[in-house]
Amino acid sequence: MRGLKGKRVLITGGASGIGAATAARFLEEGSAVCVLDRDADGRRKIRQELPRLAGTLDADVANLDQVKAAFGEAVRVMGGVDVLVNNAGISIRHNFLDVTPEEWGRVIAVNLTGVFYVAQTAARHMMERGSGVILQTASTNGMMGYPFYADYNASKAGVIELTKSMALELAPKVRVCAVAPGYVLTPMQRAEYTDAMLEEVNRKIPLRRHAQPEEIAALFAFLASDDAQNITGHVYTCDGGETAGGLASR
Repeated sequence: MRGLKGKRVLITGGASGIGAATAARFLEEGSAVCVLDRDADGRRKIRQELPRLAGTLDADVANLDQVKAAFGEAVRVMGGVDVLVNNAGISIRHNFLDVTPEEWGRVIAVNLTGVFYVAQTAARHMMERGSGVILQTASTNGMMGYPFYADYNASKAGVIELTKSMALELAPKVRVCAVAPGYVLTPMQRAEYTDAMLEEVNRKIPLRRHAQPEEIAALFAFLASDDAQNITGHVYTCDGGETAGGLASR
């Protein structure tokens, strides 16, 4: 991708799944990359897998003080942040009637409030510098109805609208987009689904498979590149055709 060499990239939730694949892709493009993740084991593993990382940072994105401290460390290590991939998120699969206030609060805190904290911190830095790109991980869950994920769905719908609002207010200096993956074969997805459930999902997807994390990473790389300089305020799905006919809700 044009223009990614030398760019300074911060990726939240970067120790596994989509985040780890995105870190690897930006390193391949010649970018400097810091990964932020609260999972200590995950940070150790990603340092071993990607020894060229500029840094691995510990923070709970739902804690503003921790976010500010970690972002400051990323700036210190890399000299600035040109691209933010705002990817950290959690999910809990359960019936709507069984969602507890504590579960609701935690999912919203990480997936929406945390995205806001990191995005606002990065945006202030980028606006002062005069340029930047903020990319956020939404989901097809934020675009249509899915059972058993009421809190997750609500949080991702919020990310989509937050992205559009930010794009309008931060232009022309900072571009803001979201990527909305469909079903991706990540550790989080694998932990929640049995083999039979995965096969049933694949049957409903037109391309008959889950996406690989590397495919989502490629979309992030494109949107951060100079090839996407006229793109802001939009949400891009990568779902194998899943939402084209609303198949996942059937």
